[in-house]
Amino acid sequence: MFSAIARVFRTPDLRRKIAFTLAIIAIYRLGAHIPAPFVDFPNVQECLRQSAGTEGLLSLVNLFSGGALLQLSIFALGVMPYITATIIVQLLRVVIPHFETLYKEGQSGQAKLTQYTRYLTIALALLQSTTLVTVARSGQLFGTTGIPECEQLLTNDVWWAQLLMIITMTAGTGLIMWFAELVTERGIGNGMSILIFTSIAAAFPASMWAIWQSRGFEVFLLVLAVGVVVVALVVFVEQSQRRIPVQYAKRMVGRRTYGGTNTYIPIKVNMAGVVPVIFASSLLYIPALIAQFNQPQPGEEVPAWVAWIQQYLVRGDHPLYMVLYFLLIVGFTYFYVAITFNPVEVADNMKKYGGFIPGIRAGRPTAEYLDYVLTRITLPGSIYLGLIALLPLIALATVGANQNFPFGGASILIIVGVGLETVKQIDAQLQQRHYEGLLR
Repeated sequence: MFSAIARVFRTPDLRRKIAFTLAIIAIYRLGAHIPAPFVDFPNVQECLRQSAGTEGLLSLVNLFSGGALLQLSIFALGVMPYITATIIVQLLRVVIPHFETLYKEGQSGQAKLTQYTRYLTIALALLQSTTLVTVARSGQLFGTTGIPECEQLLTNDVWWAQLLMIITMTAGTGLIMWFAELVTERGIGNGMSILIFTSIAAAFPASMWAIWQSRGFEVFLLVLAVGVVVVALVVFVEQSQRRIPVQYAKRMVGRRTYGGTNTYIPIKVNMAGVVPVIFASSLLYIPALIAQFNQPQPGEEVPAWVAWIQQYLVRGDHPLYMVLYFLLIVGFTYFYVAITFNPVEVADNMKKYGGFIPGIRAGRPTAEYLDYVLTRITLPGSIYLGLIALLPLIALATVGANQNFPFGGASILIIVGVGLETVKQIDAQLQQRHYEGLLR
């Protein structure tokens, strides 16, 4: 293992790529700590020190930004606008036929879809930065903490100061998007995935230190042991797949023979990735957001429906919240897998090139078989996603950790997934230059 790592740094091209990636990561993390214009930095730091942060969707955005959101930095929005734009464009392929046509055109069509994703990212960044500045100006960014500093986060709240903050945060999102594309072209791994990995990994030490301080060394060791088990489970499931055998018949084209090969269609247990967790978190945050904007004036009675939402759907330690969260993740897993994997299209492509599944007729029977296998294998995948996503909520109810509990939810799925993919890419590049790769 150590000799393989030494070969990585002895290979000049690979060494340059890793150094470039690390340099971009360093700049990205530096920008996460530079405050936006007209932000009262001492007050923000005092709020971060005294409060437990925020909850709901803002907690997820803060996690993906590496803590930059609550610091109101120039990179406050992080990669969340790009993630949202990518998911929206992917879903619109089902609704807009032009997007599906572009997707099937190959590299030129994919380039146009990427351009649409960039435009949508900037539009979402404008919307989200406006919302963030408005919430910060109202003093509700950290919730109703009762801390005086949290009600005065801006040094100047006139319209042109807010406009400058919005423009700065939107430009920061565009810069992050450019960083990600640079890493993809000249570095190691997928640039956006690497930046997400960096943001989440940056919050791990603080989360573990908070558990040590608040609950003691014994609970810290217990959390660490649970983390090792969870990581091993996630690696096992993320690598698990059902391989459907496919045979291609021999065919003569002129004097040459094509086909006659055996291959397989890999169907992963977790085909949806982390997207259902993001969808479920966003949907569950909507009632809390509506209730927040319907708070009564001082002296008035709280409406019954607002009190019910605040009791059951705001904090994640309530059983009803956990059950709804789990069911939404299961439902969104089936929904997203149905959108991203089309059995009819796969069956038609196999039939076009002379492929067939042994024992299954080509065409419609193949599509029905693929749909049957996909439905059966998505069930354990959705349950696995739901259980992993519930770990931070269980920790919130038992250990007293916040919702950014490091070993669970979207964080552990992204860290393990990106780590495995990056190691595979390094291994592939090593095998181009040596007979042995990084992995044995």
